[in-house]
Amino acid sequence: MRLLALFAHPDDELGCVGTLRKHAARGDEVLLAWTTYGELASQFEAETAAEVRRVRQEHGESVAQKLGATPHFFGLGDSRMTGARGEALEVARLYARFKPDAVLTWSDDHPHPDHRNTAKIAFDAVTLARIPKIVNEDAAPDDEAERLEPHRKPLRFYQYPSRSIIRPYVHVDISEHIGLVAEIFSFYRDFYDWPVSTETFLQSRALNGRESGADYAEKFQLRRDFLPARAYL
Repeated sequence: MRLLALFAHPDDELGCVGTLRKHAARGDEVLLAWTTYGELASQFEAETAAEVRRVRQEHGESVAQKLGATPHFFGLGDSRMTGARGEALEVARLYARFKPDAVLTWSDDHPHPDHRNTAKIAFDAVTLARIPKIVNEDAAPDDEAERLEPHRKPLRFYQYPSRSIIRPYVHVDISEHIGLVAEIFSFYRDFYDWPVSTETFLQSRALNGRESGADYAEKFQLRRDFLPARAYL
């Protein structure tokens, strides 16, 4: 299968790194994408936006490599996202190229606007990616090489758990990959000097595991199953 994980900033993927590694390890294609470079991170007050962008891109690419995923950055601007159609269209064209079977993203009620807008455009893009005239609206009519095939296959849309929205939960057993999960969390924690120990982070995964009969698990909510697109689209 093809799994696309879409988040706002490098380190947002910490909620699903075990799941992404599990899919990659079994031979699935995994694409890990970020809508921004997280260039306004407050830990970099003395650095230029360009330097922060370089560092955070390196972080994302390094994590993707560890997971066996392909990295992709949209560069929509940290804290500048609006959730508008143009942003969703960029994501829709990525769907049309990658053809994911499942998408995993932020919850759509998170306090951070970049997180909410990333969830919004990820969801909107599913429909946009199904309509040929939309994904190809800027392509030259006579240039077949530039034209994209719409993504019309079934797709499952998952999100990080919401504190206010009731949806079906899905647990993924990540026990086999918990060492890598701990390594990636510790990397970010040490770099940003987070006041949270790796042990505390892993306890939350152990709690998810107790809910589902595993030693460690990651937890998501299924927002929607998209059936194949109708021909009239």
